[in-house]
Amino acid sequence: MKFPRKYSLAEIAELLNVKFVGPEDFPVLGCNEIHVVEEGDIVFVDHPKYYDKALESKATVVLINKKVKCPVGKALLISEDPFTDFNKLSKHFNSFKKATAAIADSAVIGKNTVIQPNAFIGNNVVIGDNCLIHSNVSIYDNCKIGNNVTIHAGSILGADAFYYKKRPEGYDKLISSGSVIIEDNVDIGALCTIDRGVSGNTTIKKGSKIDNQVQIGHDTVIGENCLIASQTGVAGCVIVEDEVTLWGQVGTNSGITIGKKAVVLGQSGVTKSISGGKTYFGTPIEESRIKLKELAGIKQLLKTQKK
Repeated sequence: MKFPRKYSLAEIAELLNVKFVGPEDFPVLGCNEIHVVEEGDIVFVDHPKYYDKALESKATVVLINKKVKCPVGKALLISEDPFTDFNKLSKHFNSFKKATAAIADSAVIGKNTVIQPNAFIGNNVVIGDNCLIHSNVSIYDNCKIGNNVTIHAGSILGADAFYYKKRPEGYDKLISSGSVIIEDNVDIGALCTIDRGVSGNTTIKKGSKIDNQVQIGHDTVIGENCLIASQTGVAGCVIVEDEVTLWGQVGTNSGITIGKKAVVLGQSGVTKSISGGKTYFGTPIEESRIKLKELAGIKQLLKTQKK
């Protein structure tokens, strides 16, 4: 999430009521999660396991709950609760705005695009030309839809990320301030859910086709010309490269990469990153030829034992 203007480190520290390490006029341009940070961004970290990763990331401001040596060329914001303070930034710079109409006045709808009855189009949504948005589709604020896109009934774009921190009193939600980007020539089936990014974007690239009842998690990027079959669940922060096929009821772990032109057979669990150009099957996942040999070997062993 980029801020509407350049802020100083001192201004952000005052907003959060925290101490800072670095020049008062150190530039701050936005805030993002660690996998999408850029120069000028704030990243938050609240666990020792990830201190080094945050301090060595592309972020130039680190919101952290411990006094540490500040890396050269960076600045620190010292917070008792970075998670809560990151939420403060999201609320301040991208606060929720209630809808006043089924299609917001600020929405931009392209030429020859059809919006069927009972669809909801939120604030600042942009929809390109020659699209078809069927009934009961909900497109949350700030989503961007390209040209020649079809979205079937009941699908939801832009719901919050499934991202929580466990507290003694229960679960604390990380506020989502990102969005969803759908590029040209994408088809989205009925009853699909595509969550927005926490601070960046969830993206479906051009030419990809998504079947009914598919879940795409926050900050995930689906490449060009992918096929995703029914009841597949792709977790958050996953990279699906171009021309990947995921058959029915595939599930993935978060933070993995599925290589270009990989094929994952139905009901497989993608528990780790996999290379492109191969066919995979099973849980934990393996190349299908290896997994099927293993299953055949186990079957033969059982027959032998029965004798």
